[in-house]
Amino acid sequence: MSRLSGPSDLAAPARPTGPPPGRSLAPDLARGTMLLLIALAHAHMYLYGRETLFRGYRTDGGTVDRVVAGLQVLLVDGRALPMFAAIFGYGMVRLADRRAASGADWPQVRNLLRRRSRWLIVFGFVHALLLFFGDILATYGLLGLVLVGMLRARDRTLLWVAGLWTLVFVAVSVVPPLGIIENGSTPMPTGAESPLAAVGPRVGTWAVLAPMLTLDVVTPMLLGIWAARRRLLDEPGRHRRLLTWVALGGIGLAVLGGTPLALIDSRIWTDWSAATAVPAYVLHSVTGIGAGLGYAALTGLVAHRLAAAPGSPGSPGSPGSPGSPGSPGSPGRIATALAACGQRSLTCYLLQSVAFVALFSPWAAGLGGRLGDAGASAVALGVWLGTVLLAEAMRRAGRRGPAEVLLRRLSYRNAGRFSGLQAGGEGPRWEGR
Repeated sequence: MSRLSGPSDLAAPARPTGPPPGRSLAPDLARGTMLLLIALAHAHMYLYGRETLFRGYRTDGGTVDRVVAGLQVLLVDGRALPMFAAIFGYGMVRLADRRAASGADWPQVRNLLRRRSRWLIVFGFVHALLLFFGDILATYGLLGLVLVGMLRARDRTLLWVAGLWTLVFVAVSVVPPLGIIENGSTPMPTGAESPLAAVGPRVGTWAVLAPMLTLDVVTPMLLGIWAARRRLLDEPGRHRRLLTWVALGGIGLAVLGGTPLALIDSRIWTDWSAATAVPAYVLHSVTGIGAGLGYAALTGLVAHRLAAAPGSPGSPGSPGSPGSPGSPGSPGRIATALAACGQRSLTCYLLQSVAFVALFSPWAAGLGGRLGDAGASAVALGVWLGTVLLAEAMRRAGRRGPAEVLLRRLSYRNAGRFSGLQAGGEGPRWEGR
């Protein structure tokens, strides 16, 4: 058990007392895959000039648009955010463990995590100011500030708070569908005719949305902390049975729970009423937690299968190194590229918004006024593939993501002297700790 994780009330595998192992494949694979879900979830928000239903999909789309809307409501919307939250909580524990292994005490670790969270909020504000109202960076920055103390909570406390907060989330989830039924869907602030005119609506929407989204992701973040204490993604081979049950149960539950709303938003179920739509929306939202956890568990299982040799490096290194494609224990070229994207997830996430603004905005390429939901999703897939290829090129060149480098410099500026980066490794090394 890590010195920072607090005492455990539940039986758990013994945690190593030495330095944490090198970077694992599964969390990076999860981040790289998660960015596809985020791209799909965000792209249709850039469409404008059309009426939409509960999850922002147009009501006048053709058959293909309706199929895409239904599938994304079922498998993507409200599923990517919980997955991101679980991985975020997992990553906080990993970061805290690395700092503790280097000799930092809890106040130092807490200050680092809070400083990093504050900078995430700043990044989120700039992202919303310049690009996208649906920014999630500030949401996780707020979570990191408020919940950093939970890294030292007992396991039982984590699980109790996660369970009780789920009940709060159920109650809060009633509000959005009631507002949509009563007032209609709110137009997305993406149809402004000039970049300057877009700033006010975008920042105003973000200022309301970012704090509200924190309510959605408290539970998966706490469960991510719990999972990190057991190294479920760092050592997936030891936890295959649990990961299998979480993957099958979480995703299966989300499919069942998301079906009613998917039928509504794809306009297959047309005679719905408030008495049926509100429970459908709530059920979709709550079971999305299961999907987020299930997707993360699934990437852990995939990472375990890809690690052909015992002790295979989780993080692909430079060409010719033990973790590079084609070497013994290599995860393969596709997984290597996805992991490279995951290692640079902040950069790739921001690049998605840059591409979407350039392609969809009426004052740029203007696709937001011409494409339907299916077309927007096709663009999202292409943009995501572009970021994966770019991340792989950066990996081959031995370069970190510029956004990651900047966040680390800002977060660690008072923690010691920056001494360089290692491509594909744990990130910056700091002296004078």
